[in-house]
Amino acid sequence: MIIAQMTDIHIGFEPDARPEELNRQRFRATLDRLLKQPNVPHMLICSGDITDRGDADSFTKTAELLAACPFPVHVMVGNHDSREGLLAAFPDTLQDDGFIQSAFMADGLLVVLLDTLEQGRHGGAFCTRRRDWLRAKLEAHRDVPTVIFMHHPPVVSGIAWMDPRPDEAWILNIAAALDGMDQVQAIHCGHLHRQITTNFCGIPLSVTPSVAPLVSLDLRPISGDKPDARALITTEPPGYALHHWDGTRLVSHYEKVSDWDVIAFYSPHLQPMIREMERERG
Repeated sequence: MIIAQMTDIHIGFEPDARPEELNRQRFRATLDRLLKQPNVPHMLICSGDITDRGDADSFTKTAELLAACPFPVHVMVGNHDSREGLLAAFPDTLQDDGFIQSAFMADGLLVVLLDTLEQGRHGGAFCTRRRDWLRAKLEAHRDVPTVIFMHHPPVVSGIAWMDPRPDEAWILNIAAALDGMDQVQAIHCGHLHRQITTNFCGIPLSVTPSVAPLVSLDLRPISGDKPDARALITTEPPGYALHHWDGTRLVSHYEKVSDWDVIAFYSPHLQPMIREMERERG
């Protein structure tokens, strides 16, 4: 099973006077690449910040483009979105206890989608109600391999202006829900607009790079009192992820969306190499 992930599309952000907004161009290019993938996904998860301002028009534009997908699409809410706008554009989105959160089985894997939105706040949120909901779902599936998707990564990345404090209540609530849940194989997030790999509560945690322009890779401290002209946002190529589940192991692959040339095809003259590699694997 292949789970595709796109994150931080930010439809509605217009940094210049192009005929079509920059982020919609990037989204079209990423979606086109995904739809032409030789590895056809079994589902797509859009892990938050679908829009830039949570407005109905941006949600509608996104839904129209995603309608081309021949596989199920699961949309999640980010800090730039609104629950009301998302549900109006994607009325089949699963909800539970007033939050856009869900847990469902797919090919022997429990897929959990979390809601980390607190309206009006840039950073993450995860109240005790959500903590208890997640804990109950994991308790009920202790023997089931699990993957969790959330918008906000509950970690400090080193990109200071985007980072939470490590002791924020929402992070402690997620940690409490995950305590002892060894069946969780991975956590996949968005929000940071860069590819990042770390761990949280002993669980591998990755951030998928954004479809919208990326956050600049700058790990220096930053001060709200001293603008220093550093780059904050860049037009590095958009990216997405393919998470491959083989029934035992979850492996994540990331691809940037840009033009490149193929310099080797599987033709007869490379067949001996492929056969040799097969023999080595036994």
